[in-house]
Amino acid sequence: MKPHGSRKPPKPRLPLVGADGEVRELDRDDVAEFRAAKDVLPPKLYGELVAMNRRAGVRGPQKAPTKERITIRLSPDVVSSFRASGPGWQGRMDEALKDWLRTHS
Repeated sequence: MKPHGSRKPPKPRLPLVGADGEVRELDRDDVAEFRAAKDVLPPKLYGELVAMNRRAGVRGPQKAPTKERITIRLSPDVVSSFRASGPGWQGRMDEALKDWLRTHS
């Protein structure tokens, strides 16, 4: 029987980078020690990284889903016409369907 309060000694940690300069594969123990960037980076650096990501078009977490993802089959000519209208074609298709609902409800 083990004495009360005894624990296994922690296994020695391997360096993340080997002598050849290669980063080793991370294991569960490594991942368990990860912390959020905002908790470990200086506030100024973290703020600059967040701003840089926003400028690059990276979205933050969505507060609540505003649309529902579905699968729908449409005529090729309908899809090609909307796609040909350029970026935002799915939103325009959504607006066209809303307009149809307003006039047919």
